[in-house]
Amino acid sequence: MKNVIRYHIDIEIDQLTNSIRNTISGDSFTTDVFETSSTEMKAITKAKGWKFDWKSEVKEADRKVYKLTIKDNPNIIQGLASISDFGDHFYLHLVESAPFNLGKGKLYEGVPGNLFAFTCKLSWDRGYEGIIAFQSKTKLI
Repeated sequence: MKNVIRYHIDIEIDQLTNSIRNTISGDSFTTDVFETSSTEMKAITKAKGWKFDWKSEVKEADRKVYKLTIKDNPNIIQGLASISDFGDHFYLHLVESAPFNLGKGKLYEGVPGNLFAFTCKLSWDRGYEGIIAFQSKTKLI
């Protein structure tokens, strides 16, 4: 039996928005979510500030990795999510904001909330009533 790696999601939903918001100007930007490719993952490394090994995550047969980008700017990844379809719900393995969207000096807020909302929409569209599951690293509020 294959060893399944289970992560605990350690991300704060900083804002619930219909878009992501620039923390400096306050401007909101519409987002898109696309499935990533292993080619794109070459630039997503721990050396560049990412916390997780996304290259290995995208190779897992039971999941897909999605990127959140600003509409009409698909080359700058704002955040990533790793998601599996369990047949009656979606399981969210990992969610991570881009390194420039972390901490007090983050450039955009709303990234994690958008990725969770995207996962719920996938679940809804598949007929799973929006049900998702994940393992939280911290206490849920």
